[in-house]
Amino acid sequence: MFNFLFSLFSNDMGVDLGTANTLVYVKGEGIVLREPSVVALDKNSGDVLSIGAEAKKMLGKTPANIVAVRPLRDGVIADFEVTEKMIRYFITKVHNRRALLHPRIVISVPTGITEVERRAVIDSAKQAGAREVFLIEEPMAAAIGAEIPIQEPAGNMVVDIGGGCTEVAVISLGGMVVSKAIGIAGNEMDEAIMQYFRKKYNLFIGETTAEEIKIAIGSAFPQPDEKNREVKGRDQTTGLPKTVTVTSEEIRFALSEPLRAIVEVVKQTLEETPAELAADLVDRGIILAGGGALLRGLPELLKQETDIPVNLANDPLTCVVMGAGKYLEALDTIRRGHKGLFSW
Repeated sequence: MFNFLFSLFSNDMGVDLGTANTLVYVKGEGIVLREPSVVALDKNSGDVLSIGAEAKKMLGKTPANIVAVRPLRDGVIADFEVTEKMIRYFITKVHNRRALLHPRIVISVPTGITEVERRAVIDSAKQAGAREVFLIEEPMAAAIGAEIPIQEPAGNMVVDIGGGCTEVAVISLGGMVVSKAIGIAGNEMDEAIMQYFRKKYNLFIGETTAEEIKIAIGSAFPQPDEKNREVKGRDQTTGLPKTVTVTSEEIRFALSEPLRAIVEVVKQTLEETPAELAADLVDRGIILAGGGALLRGLPELLKQETDIPVNLANDPLTCVVMGAGKYLEALDTIRRGHKGLFSW
């Protein structure tokens, strides 16, 4: 009875702790928070000045004593202390600063992370106030969030393109049969655009500008409505502000290298997929999740390269956190069936 009452008031949470953005699902309420995974720090004192959306506005615009950082890299914790502060801030914000009991938290993590990295995620969440922490691998969470029938004895492929890493998995009977991950995703696309401007136009642009260009005119495959865009930055030679006009074809060329790497990891996963499951994929296709999946023309590119149907999840941006949330809602049932599988 005590445990039942304890869970009622603990506001259990599912968290997609991403390199680019953090999303939070609260049991019984749905998604309640979407914030950039960015923290602004005072370099001299180490004090946190702002977190989330406000901190992201500071990227590339801070004075010498302030630095805006992303405490996660390639989907895993790069700065333990800052990550802990960020998670604590999000928990407090979600709970509206009320003095609540410590929540149970389900956190999505990349496949293939080390035990040390797993422990870092768990310890950060516990230090931030979590009572109990459960981990679920991101492709599995994405598949659950995309409402893929993962328990069926049939092959389902998920390609989750986040900010810091791309993960590919073939799932059958509730488990991942084949999975691969690479540290190339949305952030590397932004970096490729920044490098293109430096080489082609001798122009420095920031990562925020690069991301805006990617969203506005970026594509992975020729589009019927190719676009132009004015881009402002700093001339490398004169140091003065400069404006250039670029085409969507140029940005597609700039993105070609990271996209080639993503296509290659999908092909490698398909090559290692058992024949019976590979046959299922011809009918069921590939499901794209994550923010990077929203790049125009990506389904067409992957279909051309794999000769398999490719479809976007209903809401690629929220698939992982929704999967973590659904796992959270069914946690007690899952624990009875798979005791100790995700808990530490």
